[in-house]
Amino acid sequence: MPVTPSGQTFPREVRLLNAQQYSYVFADARRFGNESFTLLVRLNDQSHPRLGLAIAKKSAKRAVDRNRIKRLLRESFRHKQHQLPPLDIIAMCRPVALQLSNEQILRQLEKQWCYMQKKFSP
Repeated sequence: MPVTPSGQTFPREVRLLNAQQYSYVFADARRFGNESFTLLVRLNDQSHPRLGLAIAKKSAKRAVDRNRIKRLLRESFRHKQHQLPPLDIIAMCRPVALQLSNEQILRQLEKQWCYMQKKFSP
């Protein structure tokens, strides 16, 4: 398993992998977000959070833009995953996210993770 410089990894266990897992979240999700991102969230029966990405061509037409957004989402999630409750999260972006710098995107996501952490804490 590859390890990032910070010691964080993104193994299969922390990813939504199939249509059934995505459907579970879409069926009854709480919506979090801001002007750039929408995060659909639902408690899971695992002991850790999982992330799924749904970056549409409608929002980011070029593959390079979709890949950049996905890379930043994964990186931000990796750093925060150990502090999040057991949630299934599907991340989607809006076209305005393409105009933001990497740092701005990471800051916005950090705020969303913290907000989720507060809302789902026991």
